[in-house]
Amino acid sequence: MTESQNTEYKTSWRDEYLKWICGFANAQGGKIIIGKNDDGKVVGIDNYKRLMDNIPNKIQTHLGIICDVDLKKLKSKHFIEIDIKPYNVPISYQGKYHYRSGSTKQELKGNSLNEFLLKKAGKTWDDVIEERAAISDIDIIAIEAFKKGATTSKRLPFIENEDDIEQILNNLLLLEIKQLKRSAVLLFGKNPCRFFVNAFVKIGRFGKSDDDLKFQEVVEGNAFQLANKTLDMLDKKFLVSPISYKGLYRIEGWEYPYEAIRETILNAIVHRNYMGAPIQISVYDDKLIVWNEGTLPEGLSIEDLKTKHSSRPPNPILAGVFFKGGLIEAWGRGMQKIINECTKAGLPEPLIETAYGGISVTILKNAYSTNTSDSKELNSRQVKAIEFVKKNGRITNKDYQKLNKISRETATLDLKYLVKLEILKFSGTKGAGAYYELK
Repeated sequence: MTESQNTEYKTSWRDEYLKWICGFANAQGGKIIIGKNDDGKVVGIDNYKRLMDNIPNKIQTHLGIICDVDLKKLKSKHFIEIDIKPYNVPISYQGKYHYRSGSTKQELKGNSLNEFLLKKAGKTWDDVIEERAAISDIDIIAIEAFKKGATTSKRLPFIENEDDIEQILNNLLLLEIKQLKRSAVLLFGKNPCRFFVNAFVKIGRFGKSDDDLKFQEVVEGNAFQLANKTLDMLDKKFLVSPISYKGLYRIEGWEYPYEAIRETILNAIVHRNYMGAPIQISVYDDKLIVWNEGTLPEGLSIEDLKTKHSSRPPNPILAGVFFKGGLIEAWGRGMQKIINECTKAGLPEPLIETAYGGISVTILKNAYSTNTSDSKELNSRQVKAIEFVKKNGRITNKDYQKLNKISRETATLDLKYLVKLEILKFSGTKGAGAYYELK
């Protein structure tokens, strides 16, 4: 038996193990076993009688808690089992807070400590009163935008006729004793950055490497404005809009699925750590990355995000208002929506990673788009055929001939090359029933 998240083996006792007991008490609880090696094999301890007196006293004196300390014996070898229960209040050792995470112990500092203390107090960051803010700091236009969204989505259909700002904020749990909470300032404030300096989005356009920053912009505003203003900035300055025509009408599209980018930005706004760095969007020739500071909820993995999962946002009040305003769904399906939108557009599945103390979502451009350097190994006929398959699901040799006004022989050579590159795959039966699909 080896060590696990909730078990720690020590061959002998040292007072510094009080830090481990503190870490277990602040997390999910656990056991420390004195007299076993790392493999869980009993090696025994000689001074067990003295330790049975000292350990409980030291735990109570230094940590202010009580643990079950039991003496065990196996084949004449004694060992001590310390059973630590989780505590609802924060436990400190010599003025410092420790926490058991996975199979390691860490000392909590800075933002991590703030979040921990709030959680133990039954609060979240967005539920705290912002004493510097007043009702005059609330943007009426943002309130009206929320009312429109809540009415249209039918999630708060009767709010349309409510004109009392304080009543609206109070009903949305954004007021406490007539004082604004942090979430109220973030959602509807005229200038949230005045209160929270990093409550903005930073966008950068890069060349071939991270060192090659071409230009950048900063987007500010309350949470109800931020997504739309960011999308507008991306559209006007950072992304190339593919142009097509329908009859006499000129149609401008997006390099990436609009809904996928919108959902990614909304997710970042709801799930980010507002005591940390701003949301950062990095635009490259072949990809777009959205990064926000924060960690996954305990018990959730990256793979869990790709399926239906419990929704546990770090800013639940902010998330609740976004839901009522019709901006997001409440059932943990945001990442599924992003993946589905990319799949519908014929793009690879987005990459979701933990990076630099946060979560990043990378939306990849079609590797064989006419806008990427990778398309240089394809001729224009082949690129046109790939777009045809993306739109229609398949292409035949006859379709290829008609699309490019070429002979059957040339079409066959072109299609074979696309199969060789593993872009298309041959399907169906030989002869008239043969066709090609994206691999």
